[in-house]
This record gives sequence, structure tokens and C-alpha cells, in this order.
Amino acid sequence: MRERLAAAPVRSTMSLHKLGVICALSAAVWLGSAEAPTKLVTEGFSPFLISMGMVMGAFVARWTLPTVLKGTGFVLDDLFDKPHLIVWAVLGGMLWAVANTLTIFAVRNVGLSIAFPLWNTNSLVGLMWGCLLFKELRGSRARDWAKVLGGAAAIIFGAAVLAVATADRASGFSGKASIGIVAALSAGVLLGTMYIPYRKAYISGMNPLSFVTVFTFGELGTILTLGSIFYGGPTHLVSALDSARPMLFWPFLGGFCWVIGDLFQNYAAKYIGIGRGIPLSNTNQLWGLAWGALVFGEFTALTFSGRLLIVAGSSIMIAGAIAISLAAPPRLELENWRAAMNRECLRYDLDSEQVAALVAGEDPAADHPRNRRWWEILIASAAFAIFVWLAAGRRTLHMALSIPWMTVLIVGTLIPLGTTGMLLWRRTRFS
Repeated sequence: MRERLAAAPVRSTMSLHKLGVICALSAAVWLGSAEAPTKLVTEGFSPFLISMGMVMGAFVARWTLPTVLKGTGFVLDDLFDKPHLIVWAVLGGMLWAVANTLTIFAVRNVGLSIAFPLWNTNSLVGLMWGCLLFKELRGSRARDWAKVLGGAAAIIFGAAVLAVATADRASGFSGKASIGIVAALSAGVLLGTMYIPYRKAYISGMNPLSFVTVFTFGELGTILTLGSIFYGGPTHLVSALDSARPMLFWPFLGGFCWVIGDLFQNYAAKYIGIGRGIPLSNTNQLWGLAWGALVFGEFTALTFSGRLLIVAGSSIMIAGAIAISLAAPPRLELENWRAAMNRECLRYDLDSEQVAALVAGEDPAADHPRNRRWWEILIASAAFAIFVWLAAGRRTLHMALSIPWMTVLIVGTLIPLGTTGMLLWRRTRFS
């Protein structure tokens, strides 16, 4: 008996708030890196093809990662236990697919530096929905409201300062630019609304790995529908994809990276709510800025005042992130979260005690792994084969890159993957 106790894995006692903050900041790193392939749109490729390539990469990742981490048996059991959430996950995927396409149109028309902060206004949209629908911040002290609201506003303001610093002033303002601005703002509204299904799923006890598996059917179905309409039918869409194969590897890779960031963002939404988690993950603009400045050399001709604005905007965003990180929910707010959870349990006839344990990251089944299925090896192998196939047919892009800085940023992206993944495993077993 003593030997079995010694062999049992020991869970971490890290607070869920601290874990959620770490997940949100790790999400920012991966989400910022995933935006780098959108620069391909400036090379003349259709935004629909770029978006479709990202969605294809996301589709593969949203099946492969949950299979590797928890197995198909766990995912299917979780979905069948809460079937009412499947439609919400599909709806979230549909919103993401439309929003992602809009962001790429925005990048084409006004550039990444301006489009990024505009669609990151989803922080305020998500914060609004969190307060209205899920009782986030209800019962918090005035200083906690100030930290979260002020921090979210600071992140958006800092992003706007970065946009001013890095904008191409020579391009002027045109009708094409106004369409890009509308596209970016519309994407922000859709992305902020997309977090409603996230939060609804997690206060009902659904595992993020299960949620994203179904989420992907909504995004894939939507982007295929949009692409078919845009290109005049499925046949023309397939032909366009075939002709774009030499560049599809890069947005495919971006979509795969996006899912890793999105998974961290989902865990952040589960443990600290969308009002805190989304603004923190929206500091991804800092990482995107690093890729643009250091790897692609976008700001080599920037004036001293422009560089000063970049430092100021980055500092404001970091200060906002610190403020939100310190705004741990007090007891009364947590009681309101519990009330929102009980409402979902009553509405869908769920076991409130079991859901409460799942919401707290204490999934009883996590310490008793299910048997792995033989087809899970096929799923992982198929994902690897698709990467190899696309990589073999890729075309070399004639873009100036700094290989040393790219290596540094890749290493900087991999570090939070390992450390945050380990923290999630030790504290929640990815529950």
C-alpha cells in the first residue's frame, strides 16, 4: 500500500488564478507567432486561401493534440456527457472562421500593425459578455474592477500607440483602408462574442481539449462554405487550393501554432474567466511586433520618435497585463461564478458537485487514464504526413528574414510550451 502511494503522481498546489494567468501569457506568445504567416497576403495570395490554410492547420491540430494528450476515449466520453455543448462549440468555430478571414482582409488593406490592435478590441467585448452573462467581476472590490477594466483599457491603448508608431504614413487613407479598418473592428466583435461558448462550456465542466475538437468542425465547415461562394463553387475552390499548394505550408503551420495558443487561452478562460484571460492573451501583439521588427525588419527606417512610441506602447501594455494579473477574484465574486455554474447545471440537468470538481481542475478520472486506441497512432501519423507533404511542395519565399532573430523567437516560443504544459499537467492533468 505504501509503495502504491509513493508511486502515485503528486499534484501541484498552485492557485488556479496564477495558473490561468500563466496560460494566458503563454497563449499570447503562441497567438502572436501564429500571425506571422498572414504576411503572405502582402505577396499577392488571396485572403481566403491564407485563411483556409490556417483553418486546415487548425483542423489537424484540434484533432491531433487532444488525441495525444488525453486520448479519443476521454474526448468522446466528455462530449457524450455534455451533448448540449456540442452546438455551442460548433457556433464558436463558425465565428472564429469568419473573424479570421476578416483579419486577413484587414492585414491586406491596412497592414498588420494597424489591424492587430483594432481586432484586439475583442478584449472589451469579451469583458462585457463575461460581466453580463457569467457574473464575472460581480462582487469584486472597486480596486479589482479598476485593475481589470484599467488593465484591459491600457492593453488596447498601448496597442493603439504601437499602431501609430509602426503605421506607414506614406500610404495615406483611402477607401481600401477604410474597408480594412471595418474588417478589423468587425473581427474584434466576432472574436469577443466567440468567447461566450468558451465560458459556457467551462462553467459546465467540459474539458478544453474536448471543446476544441468539436470547435474545429464549425470553423472548417464555415471556411469551406465561404470559399466555395467566393470562388464560384467547390470545383473552383479545389483548383485554387491546388494552385496555391506551394505556399499552403506556411498558413497551415500558422494554424497549428494558433491552436496551441488557443488551447492555452481556453485554459485561461476556464480558470480566470474571459474578462481577465482574454485581455492578457491579447498582449500577443507584443510578440507579433517582435516578429515584425526583428525577423522581418519592418521598422528599420523608423524615426527616433517612432521607436520611443514603441517603447511607450509596449510599456503600457505590460503595465495593463500586470494590473490584470494581480486582480485575483475575491470570495464574493467566486460565489457569483458558482451561481452561474449552478444555473447551467439546473438548466441542463448536470451533477453540480461533479461539475464543481471539474471547474476546479480536480477531474477524478484524470488519475485513471483510459486505454489508448490503435487508431490514435494513425491520427498522429496522418498529421505528421500532411506536414511532410506540404513542406515537400512548398515554394521558397523571397522575403528578407533575420535567421538569428528567428531562431531566438522560436526558442522563446517553445519555452512556454514546455513550462506551461508541465504546470497544467501537474496541477490539473489537463482537466
